[in-house]
Amino acid sequence: MWAPHTSTPREIKERLDAERSGLPHVVFRNQSDEQVVTWLAGDLAAVGRLENCELCLQWDMGVSRVHAELQRIGDAWTLSDEALSRNGSFVNGKRVLGRRRLDDGDVLTFGSTTVIFRAPGRAYDRTEPARPLMKSSTVSPSDLCILIALCRPLQQHNRSSPATNREIADELCLSIPAVKRRLGVLFDRFGLENLSHNAKRARLADVALQTGLVAPFDFVS
Repeated sequence: MWAPHTSTPREIKERLDAERSGLPHVVFRNQSDEQVVTWLAGDLAAVGRLENCELCLQWDMGVSRVHAELQRIGDAWTLSDEALSRNGSFVNGKRVLGRRRLDDGDVLTFGSTTVIFRAPGRAYDRTEPARPLMKSSTVSPSDLCILIALCRPLQQHNRSSPATNREIADELCLSIPAVKRRLGVLFDRFGLENLSHNAKRARLADVALQTGLVAPFDFVS
């Protein structure tokens, strides 16, 4: 049975610590499916299979030896692929022709590798209000699967509402009462128990995505 990738508590903490630093970085998974956080130091970072590339993806044969460049211009970061790569570079599913300015949370694709760009200092005001709701920075693997299933329609299907109890139950092969019990625990853990039913679900999904508990590559099979 297919199951969505589940981040470990260590990986969640690593992403949260990187976000709290306020420094630009990228997050991806290597050939062993291990999470890698790479800091963007300096003003230029090459992407490619060569070992001297700052973002080295040497296991991905869909990536060119020198594939693209991440460059800081002023206080912004850009992705440039000016005919460097054979297979192209993509931001949020759209091919980059020339140079593209990056925003916090953009999903970059090189070959078959998904890379998440983070510039939390630039988006800090947007994400900070969610943090006071958190009573714990980690959740159990089973609860994380619930959160991923809850957020899936927002991330993969462009829906405006999170998954229903039935959709979560069907994805995880659980009963609807079991889903309701786990969501009740999560509502309490994140301080959402006093909101209305629909508001609780929407806010829980929002907090999970904004704080990095659920990351874009959690939806990559």
